[in-house]
Amino acid sequence: MVLALAKEIEMRKNEFQDSIVETIYFGGGTPSILQIEDLKFLIDEVYRNYKVVENPEITVEANPDDLTEKRIIELSKNKVNRLSIGIQSFFEDDLKLMNRAHNVEEAKKCLEIATHYFDNISIDLIYGVPEMSNEKWLQNIETALSFGVPHISSYALTVEPKTALHSFIQKGIIPQPDDEVAQEHFHILVDKLSESGFIHYELSNFGKENYFSKNNSSYWLGKKYIGIGPSAHSYDGKNRGWNISNNSLYIKSIQENKLPIEIETLTKTDRYNEYIMTGLRTIWGVSLERIEQEFGKTYLDYLNQQAAKFIEDHLLFIDDNILRTTKKGKFLSDGIASDIFLLNLE
Repeated sequence: MVLALAKEIEMRKNEFQDSIVETIYFGGGTPSILQIEDLKFLIDEVYRNYKVVENPEITVEANPDDLTEKRIIELSKNKVNRLSIGIQSFFEDDLKLMNRAHNVEEAKKCLEIATHYFDNISIDLIYGVPEMSNEKWLQNIETALSFGVPHISSYALTVEPKTALHSFIQKGIIPQPDDEVAQEHFHILVDKLSESGFIHYELSNFGKENYFSKNNSSYWLGKKYIGIGPSAHSYDGKNRGWNISNNSLYIKSIQENKLPIEIETLTKTDRYNEYIMTGLRTIWGVSLERIEQEFGKTYLDYLNQQAAKFIEDHLLFIDDNILRTTKKGKFLSDGIASDIFLLNLE
């Protein structure tokens, strides 16, 4: 698999001929199970085939049970300069409910060690967990803050089919997640992290100044990126691609010098809708000037017409020709975006 990843990196270098790599991200699974030599080899392959900025952000996603002290030290001695750690909760019952492999002690120990060796750390927290009180959620946030991490990503609990959680809900063992509870938790999170000097720069992401995720910001700002490996997605501004998900078929295809990728060319309307979705989720908002320049007056008129009711309800506002969500509208930004989408021009 590692050799196939390296070969795909090389096979796709022409796609980035005129671009400079600003961020390398090992994610979409548990990349921390790779040997340090493998991570180093893949990073070196990127440097060998692409132009890379002087200090790129190089992130590895990991779970607390993977991050022993030895492992953290090994990562810190390489080019990796950012860790994204899937903590999810600092309570045992939540971790069991979410079927996590780690326990609270492992979560805390890994953060104690990681903060000694890494300055740039992000942790994930989940809110809207059934039977989680506001007080308990606040304790989760305060525990996270006590470690001094400069970035927190936080998501509402979603119930995926065929999971243990889905089965417990079906059997009535635990209640269904409640949207109103999730919304309360979200507002507690926003207020607490704002008080602590975090900037709420994207719906689910909070960073201290100079600690926004460059990788994630690239998606929201519509920059091009290449996804390497099974199921990885890529985007070049006009086309979206996704690799085959089957590991053995992926390796076989690469060995035969074929890229196992499907490509969809986005229509103008697709690109408009994507910009609305990503723009409303971020502090950068949706530039009305850009809408007119890139998509034309018809799109701008449609946007103004659709946004009017949300402006009236104090969920959106326009400032300096930028359309943004209000504090009240932030949690609802995906739903608002879908109402502003254009479905029928192309």
